[in-house]
Amino acid sequence: MTHPAAPHDHDHDHDHDHDHDHDHGSELSEAAIRVRALETVLLAKGYVNADALDLIVETYETKIGPRCGAQVVARAWVDADYKARLLTNGTAAVAELSFSGRQGEHLQVVENTNQVHNMVVCTLCSCYPWPVLGLPPVWYKSAPYRSRAVLEPRAVLADFGVTLPSDKTVRVWDSTAEIRYLVLPQRPPGTEGWSEAQLAQLVTRDSMIGTGLPKVAGAAA
Repeated sequence: MTHPAAPHDHDHDHDHDHDHDHDHGSELSEAAIRVRALETVLLAKGYVNADALDLIVETYETKIGPRCGAQVVARAWVDADYKARLLTNGTAAVAELSFSGRQGEHLQVVENTNQVHNMVVCTLCSCYPWPVLGLPPVWYKSAPYRSRAVLEPRAVLADFGVTLPSDKTVRVWDSTAEIRYLVLPQRPPGTEGWSEAQLAQLVTRDSMIGTGLPKVAGAAA
């Protein structure tokens, strides 16, 4: 049974003791160089096809990407029963919409409320729920984000243009190789009667990581 990692509240000290395996090393620039070198060798020897690689990348960026997560969020906004299932078992609920696969086997969804704002980080590398968010953005993999998100989450949010009330708790969730997190943002006001398709257009990638908020009503009416 997989147990979720404890969240980090912004007003507490943090002691990181990770014993899990990650898919990527913490030195991302070095990893990128190695990946490029490996890709070059494999292409030169004919073991892989450049078009096939491009198709895989395009699939994760456009088809298996944030638009999938946006559909999940929109469904939760309009369907209370689905939302309950999503918060209870994220992996199973996401699979109901045919979104599943590598890096999404153990997904936990955390809900933003009037009292709590959630933010996701992977402090050692870049663990990320690919089936619902696609490939992680460069900043998510960067060392400054990985360290500052835990130590000074409000400052990080400010860098993204997000300012929260002082009495709202900021809770930081550390993704691992065993469990990944998706933030369920709050539904924007003024969207009563909107269809799922309309609502999905308000959901941004960053709002599902917790470094942003959904678009305001009217932005995608």
